[in-house]
Amino acid sequence: MKKLHLFMLKSFVGPFVATFFISMFVLIMQFLWRYIDDLVGKGLEGHVISELLFYVSLTLVPMGLPLAVLLASIMTFGSLGENYELTALKAAGISLYRIMKPLIVLIVIFTIAAFFFSNNVLPYANLKASSLLYDIKRQKPELSLKEGVFINDIEGYSIKVDKIDKKSGMMYNMLIYNHTDRRGNYEMTIADSGIMEADPTGRFMEVELYHGYTYTDEGLKSNNNKTYPFRRVQFDKQYFIIPLGDKDLQRTDEDLFKNSYGMLNIAQLDSTVSALSLRLDGRKQRKAHDMLRENYVKKQERNPKRDSVIREETRGVVRNLDSLYRTFDVEERKNTIDQAVQLARGAQTSHMNDLSINKRDEEAVRKYNIEWHRKFTLSFACFIFFFIGAPLGGIIRKGGLGAPVVVSIFLFIVYYIIWMMGERAAREGVLEPWQGMWISSVILLPLGAVLTYTAMTDSAVMSSESYTNFIKKIIGFFKKKDKNA
Repeated sequence: MKKLHLFMLKSFVGPFVATFFISMFVLIMQFLWRYIDDLVGKGLEGHVISELLFYVSLTLVPMGLPLAVLLASIMTFGSLGENYELTALKAAGISLYRIMKPLIVLIVIFTIAAFFFSNNVLPYANLKASSLLYDIKRQKPELSLKEGVFINDIEGYSIKVDKIDKKSGMMYNMLIYNHTDRRGNYEMTIADSGIMEADPTGRFMEVELYHGYTYTDEGLKSNNNKTYPFRRVQFDKQYFIIPLGDKDLQRTDEDLFKNSYGMLNIAQLDSTVSALSLRLDGRKQRKAHDMLRENYVKKQERNPKRDSVIREETRGVVRNLDSLYRTFDVEERKNTIDQAVQLARGAQTSHMNDLSINKRDEEAVRKYNIEWHRKFTLSFACFIFFFIGAPLGGIIRKGGLGAPVVVSIFLFIVYYIIWMMGERAAREGVLEPWQGMWISSVILLPLGAVLTYTAMTDSAVMSSESYTNFIKKIIGFFKKKDKNA
């Protein structure tokens, strides 16, 4: 290995390792800030928190790696420029491309490694982190109650509270749905106020409600087709207990989460998208055929007066509906119109239901396609950010954690905002998944090309001194013109 290559690798690896751990620390702190309410006061053991942070940190690697590459490249070349080492290398006849060559090879290796990490390690980490976070949220669900939000952490109940007094623990305007028997929301309780507290053992939730009503659908509760009265009970005070299960953290079967789009690799995503697309296309064709058969031919065959029209249609003769309609008397015309309206409304209802199901499957297909492209875009971001950071560091000629950090954070925020906007547009169907996920790369890649060209040609485009001199010349020109006038 040439001394220049070894020198550049040593200059880059140190800042890269430091900035990578700094980036990961910031991202983990962001995660803790987001989920602090779900973690505090749950009585979690140290190994549970350590396990959660370990898997969460793995899920954040694809986001922290590009940021570390951007920071390290700006710091490395900024330090070389600040110490005139970059100038000395160029004076020795070494081009910027030769200086960057060993780091380009290293970044290519990082990009490939990031892709394999996203494809093989990330799905497993997402599965572990998601299932563990789900279990933690269900631990001590009384702590999860939030104002104005339905909480489903207590199994068999959906609870919403409009206001919570932090000092007394009193809750106001409470709405509780009971579906413990898995027969729907057969019971609903409304109370002006109440208190919910876990008993000392942590196995039960003690609920005490004041001034409200309990509405019960007895037919739905008994799961019987017979007609039962709808029962309403008014109370001034009501007390009941909700079982919470074991006090220790209960782990959910991970198989419940393994088919989510974030837990699949490239091959599994391809297989899932193919299966969903095939099912969606088959349903569309089948529903179109069924709608035509059920609402057009089958209904007509039930009316003997239309047999001749059906026979003529099968022979290719164009039928005249007006002449057929005029053969009916007034009562038949009225029945025909009523039946047509009924069929049209039924077809519309069926069509709207089919559209809702198709929309759900189309959204699922988009999510899986988005995740497929995400594994490439976050990896390719390392490549883009290097060709932005390296020339930019050589241009600004500032090392350390001062100006490079400010510039890096600004560029990363721009990339992240564009990336999030593109992903949202892809989720909503405004853009194709590949368009939404690659739009940030397409926008920033030309910036990297321009900066690299500017740094290699020693252009004065990015020099603040050149702009200052240009402005001074303009001001001097106008001053001279005023004096001559």
